Amino acid sequence: MSTCFRLAVVQLHVTKVKADNLSRARGLIKEAAAQGAKLVVLPECFNSPYGTGFFPEYAEKIPGESSQVLSEAAKESQVYLVGGERNSGQPVGTVPVAGQPVGTVPVAGQPIHLFDIDVPGKIRFQESETLSPGSNLSVFDTPYCRVGVGICYDIRFAELAQLYSKKGCQLLVYPGAFNMTTGPAHWELLQRGRAVDNQVYVATASPARDETASYVAWGHSTVVSPWGEVISKAGSEETVVYADIDLQYLANVRQQIPITAQRRSDLYTVNAVQEG
Repeated sequence: MSTCFRLAVVQLHVTKVKADNLSRARGLIKEAAAQGAKLVVLPECFNSPYGTGFFPEYAEKIPGESSQVLSEAAKESQVYLVGGERNSGQPVGTVPVAGQPVGTVPVAGQPIHLFDIDVPGKIRFQESETLSPGSNLSVFDTPYCRVGVGICYDIRFAELAQLYSKKGCQLLVYPGAFNMTTGPAHWELLQRGRAVDNQVYVATASPARDETASYVAWGHSTVVSPWGEVISKAGSEETVVYADIDLQYLANVRQQIPITAQRRSDLYTVNAVQEG
């Protein structure tokens, strides 16, 4: 079995017209598959603008219109697919949906940590005004590797990434929408930290930057290696970035610097309170 596969990260320009967002996402998924991608990651809120005022309006039941498009696109292009949308089945939450090549939806979960920040003079945002946090880990298997899914603010919590690593994940994906304050300061830093901490590949998918939007995303969707190197990165525009995920390289890194075996579990440990 090959130890390499191609990952594609779609940095989508998201508008207020859901049908256009879905159509363009589907087209870019097809483009990625034509370039050899086996796993495709879409941004957080790929079908709607980001903002607490938009969440209730664009939220859908799961399954719904957007998850159906994901399912059809996965089957059509024969790829595994991760996308983030809003679930109206409870107080609105972000739902990463992974579509298999056969069109099924094997995992759906909410962000475990909500984006509630207040940086004076820069940005204040309170996801908790409209969203509810999830209580389950989001992990799914592909023929290539096991994947752990977090949403945006989840990337700030090293414990979550370590739990995914302990569950055998070799790739962590974070659909996210960092802003013009936290993006340049922390976006790449956090990705490289999570990759090095756990010796995994880390991929982040941001919306493309729209300077006219009420919330301006930083962009710069990125893939980082287990060594902490940035191997693919977008700018601010709509694009697809690719990375060849090499699991033998990952195994070599873990052998050379065996931090998993060296952890002092007699002194400290990170365990999930609720399995999922």
